[in-house]
Amino acid sequence: MEGSLGDGGGGAVGKNGERSDGRPPNPFAGAYRQSYGVALGGSPGGATLIRHDSLTKTEVLDVTVEDEKSNEDFETDFLPIVRSGAWADIGIRPTMEDAYVCCDNFIQDYGPKNSGAPTAFYGVFDGHGGKHAADFACSNLPRFLLEDEDFPGEIERAVASAFLQTDAAFAEACSVNSSLASGTTALAALVVGRSLVVANAGDCRAVLCRRGKAIDMSHDHKPDRSEERKRIEALGGFVCDDYLNGLLNVARAIGDWHVDGMKDRDGLGPLSAEPEVMTMRLTEEDEFVILGCDGFWDVFRSQNAVDMARRKLQEHNDPTTCCKELVDEALKRESSDNLAVVLVCFQSNPPPPPVLTAPRPRVRRSISGEGLRELRSFLDGWSG
Repeated sequence: MEGSLGDGGGGAVGKNGERSDGRPPNPFAGAYRQSYGVALGGSPGGATLIRHDSLTKTEVLDVTVEDEKSNEDFETDFLPIVRSGAWADIGIRPTMEDAYVCCDNFIQDYGPKNSGAPTAFYGVFDGHGGKHAADFACSNLPRFLLEDEDFPGEIERAVASAFLQTDAAFAEACSVNSSLASGTTALAALVVGRSLVVANAGDCRAVLCRRGKAIDMSHDHKPDRSEERKRIEALGGFVCDDYLNGLLNVARAIGDWHVDGMKDRDGLGPLSAEPEVMTMRLTEEDEFVILGCDGFWDVFRSQNAVDMARRKLQEHNDPTTCCKELVDEALKRESSDNLAVVLVCFQSNPPPPPVLTAPRPRVRRSISGEGLRELRSFLDGWSG
């Protein structure tokens, strides 16, 4: 089920509700809250959204790659030109609750400071309890990001803000129509200039292929993960049998406003919609990134997925066909969930990924040629 940039409710991000500490704007505060038209409860300018410290981290990955070129060469010479593909399948489930969006030209009429650098947006949304939250996030999160005044200058802050705005807007929609009640994990990847920015809330995963090596660009937000458990317990929740409050098997998600004890009207609670954000400086050695829902990663390890994707791209060099083959393989491995996979290559119609061969080690003998002949003669006589 392919997502698109839709016309969901909510207004553009302004200075209303901004925090002085540099965190994303609070979509529940002040005049910004009024922009949704239907009150979420309480008076305007109510309590400020409070976040645990673990939710404010932004990781800038610095992975050393051995190559003849220096980092300066990469920074001046390489500019990714993206092409992408995607595939989804209902699997063995009775309904499809996953959604995805692929946009190779996210802002055709507005680039980063008119620099001409590419800006692309990709997302995977894994719904639970219904499809509405996933569809809503798929349609509205890209728009909230595009309208943010910090985009693309302060990209990490803007994308985190877009996640929270999407969550708040969906709460508004559910207050008008209770049949929409549901939740979704959300994974977004942006290519802005030479940077790959990945934001994740939930257990979808993004994996970068750098010269055949898998590099995880997101963490799975499971309730039993130590950092998540500490945050959950600090905010009044608990983890039982690896489930948040005994109900959800994810620690971060958009939606789920209808589930008691997860989120209150000020956005505070053990279930968070704020993503972890990671940024990677792309080089010529970065081949592609895979985005997938948890149903895919339940049956694939990160390196396993990268290895298979490289083999398939070497055969046909088609991202969409590669995604279909990855999904088909997940079905063969008996994934029990809906499946959605997005693959983004970083060069436009390049040759397929190179076949990497390890040099054969030199064999060093510890016996002379004469000794070897004597040993062979002895063994021949012994066997006779």
